[in-house]
Amino acid sequence: MRLFRPGFLAGWLFPEALFRIRTAHKILYLTFDDGPDPASTPVVLHILKTHSIKALFFCDGRAAEKYPYLMDQIVTEGHLSGNHGYYHYDGWRTDYIKYVNDVIKAELFTSPTIFRPPFGHMSLKQYRILKKKFKIVVWDLMPYDFDLTFGSERSLSVLKNKIRRGSIIVLHDSPSSVTNLILDEFITFAVASGYRFELVPLLRDKLRE
Repeated sequence: MRLFRPGFLAGWLFPEALFRIRTAHKILYLTFDDGPDPASTPVVLHILKTHSIKALFFCDGRAAEKYPYLMDQIVTEGHLSGNHGYYHYDGWRTDYIKYVNDVIKAELFTSPTIFRPPFGHMSLKQYRILKKKFKIVVWDLMPYDFDLTFGSERSLSVLKNKIRRGSIIVLHDSPSSVTNLILDEFITFAVASGYRFELVPLLRDKLRE
């Protein structure tokens, strides 16, 4: 069973994390995980530039270290970079010291202020430590664009039918994602439906150092 939104319990356990932005306006927030990737990220950046949209990229520390020119391109084009850990550890399966040290290791290549837990998984202890240093951003809508068995048409359908005011949407700029196939059509649909896209509030000025 696929869950397109985090459950109520997640918001209760992690009250200071961002899942959705409270707003009366039809605003959506695009975020991308697991990049940068030399095949996928430039395509995503081109689509965003075409539509004059800024987004938040939660970058894998290994990829960020390997492709610094893509990290520079993300920031140069006015987007934000966030920390997605170095080794993409699952917080539910990783000792809290190892997990926290992994996030700290990724700081140098990604962000020292904004963090998204891989898989959305954190223990309470990991959360309590990391929230002291990072603004933790999760998501409101996950269309499973990274799951090739789900398919691009189903992912696009999830986006079209489940967006709502203030949705933080998570997509992926990675080789296994179908984001490059659906992003332009989704943006066109959302704008035609009266939505606009913005950077996640409170994070606009937290550029990668």
